[in-house]
Amino acid sequence: MCAPSRGLMSDSQQWQPVAKASELSPGQSRKFFLLVDGQEEECFVVNFRGGLYAYVNRCQHVPISLDWVENQFFTADGLFLQCATHGAKYLPDTGECIAGPPCGKFLRRLAVRVCDDTVYVSPGETQSLDCFSYASQERG
Repeated sequence: MCAPSRGLMSDSQQWQPVAKASELSPGQSRKFFLLVDGQEEECFVVNFRGGLYAYVNRCQHVPISLDWVENQFFTADGLFLQCATHGAKYLPDTGECIAGPPCGKFLRRLAVRVCDDTVYVSPGETQSLDCFSYASQERG
């Protein structure tokens, strides 16, 4: 068990609950607000092939939200995150832009933990393995 009182919040990062992992099936997303570098930012978490990834909701070409439709980030085939304004495509698992004007740049990645079905996000830029990831729980 990874309850906040037993270690999840014990490091220097601030972790915020943003969703229930069981409510984020592959291809689904959830938006939320998070304090990042002293400013409240709109962010999102996506389930891509059983893994959860979180980013600041801002295109790297022009600082605007990515959503195609409210809370809809994936392309129709579910393979990429896409900017609604100019069609830039980002890899869901790394945030790297692979097509469009900001090609080679990355979305601002946020750290993700899943404990007891709750998805926690922190402004840290790396995924943490202190608790089991959602993908790990699904596989075994």
